[in-house]
This record gives sequence, structure tokens and C-alpha cells, in this order.
Amino acid sequence: MSEDNGSQAPGDPGDRFVEIFDLVGPLYRRAQRKVEQDAPLEGLSVGVRAVLNMLREDGPLTVPQMGRAQALSRQFVQRMTNDAAGLGLVEFLPNPAHKKSSLIALTEDGRAAINAVIDRERTTLREAGADLTDTDITACIRVLSCLLHSLDDIDVN
Repeated sequence: MSEDNGSQAPGDPGDRFVEIFDLVGPLYRRAQRKVEQDAPLEGLSVGVRAVLNMLREDGPLTVPQMGRAQALSRQFVQRMTNDAAGLGLVEFLPNPAHKKSSLIALTEDGRAAINAVIDRERTTLREAGADLTDTDITACIRVLSCLLHSLDDIDVN
């Protein structure tokens, strides 16, 4: 890991972005492991959690919509959706816009499960980031959002 560059002259933005990506990968994998460690509480895998959270945030969606939103293959999202349906956490609804692509919606059990996971994650993350200011967090969100949007054209299917 590189040292704090806060008091030094700014480096090449490309190099700094590489530093961010070098942190995001391990952060993502550690967060995945944490979710998986806690999964027995709700019976959720990381993939099912992602599907439930998208539905929690955006309401009913189709599998292709979820895949595009998360840059995941449609096949992976379909498997996670099927797993969630098997647990009674989502239901398939008719889609007036497309007969072959059902809308996926949270069930009451699904909403309760994802809310419990999110509440537990908030507590853990609040403690982990206790030394960060709102300005720090806002800057982080801005940088990560910019990087994410700059890669929007990547095809996952």
C-alpha cells in the first residue's frame, strides 16, 4: 500500500486512480466475505444480496435491467434471482412491457431479509469509518461514481 500523499505534490491522476483500484478490489472481496460470514442469519449469498438490494432500491426490475445496472451477466443475475425465489425472497410478476421478461419483486420476507442485512452492514461500516468526515465520504463517493460512469460502456454479456 502506498503512503498518504496528502502533504505531497499531487501525483499523476492515472497513478492515483490505480491506487484507488488497488484498494477497491480487496475492499470488495473483504466486504463479500463479511456478507458471506453473516449470510447464515438470512441465508443470503453475496449475489442474492445484490439482487435483493437492487429491488429494495429500485422496485421491481427485469433480470436484464438488473444485469445492466450492476454490470453483471444476465445468466448470473438469473441464477441469483432463481436462488432468491427458491428462498421465497422474490416473486415473478407479469411485465406489461415484455411478455417473456418477468418483473422481479421483493416479497415481504425478502424485504425483511435485505433490511436486516443492510442494518447490520450500516452498523459495521459506521464503526469502521468513525474517523472519516462527511466531506471525506462525499469526496470518495464522487471519485468512485466518476470512475464507475467512465467505464459504463463495458459489455458484460
